[in-house]
Amino acid sequence: MRHGFECGGPRLARDTGMTVKTETQVSAGGAAFRKTATGLEVALISVGNPPRWQLPKGLVDPGETPEVAAVREVREEAGIAATSAGLIEKVEYWYQAKRGAERIRYHKFVNFYLMWYESGDVAQHDNEVNEARWFAANAAIDALAFKSERNIVERALKMASA
Repeated sequence: MRHGFECGGPRLARDTGMTVKTETQVSAGGAAFRKTATGLEVALISVGNPPRWQLPKGLVDPGETPEVAAVREVREEAGIAATSAGLIEKVEYWYQAKRGAERIRYHKFVNFYLMWYESGDVAQHDNEVNEARWFAANAAIDALAFKSERNIVERALKMASA
């Protein structure tokens, strides 16, 4: 996908004359569901300051498949063991960040998987996360900070109901 410029090579930052390096990142995460007496719940994590709710996700490690990485990230960030039930969607976006004094433009791909809770406690999340919590599925959609992740949960609900 081109989106106006190709990734991989240096690009000029607008109006500054600075070169901005572009890198590709691949991440994976999951919409982990559990069935309760009142319906489906999904595990969300709160990160950042100010805090925002999102799905657990992180970088795919070398030699790791996106699906294995998604299961690992849900375990680490949400504190739960979950089984993958298949790819929901691969989301693509761009963002910029600093690495030391260098500004980097990232072309990011995130593979989101539908998952089913097996065991664990959301209180056992890692220290990268402010809080992990179970939300009723519709409440989760309202709480999520990013439209792309709201769409992921909506699609996951359809898959889970099929």
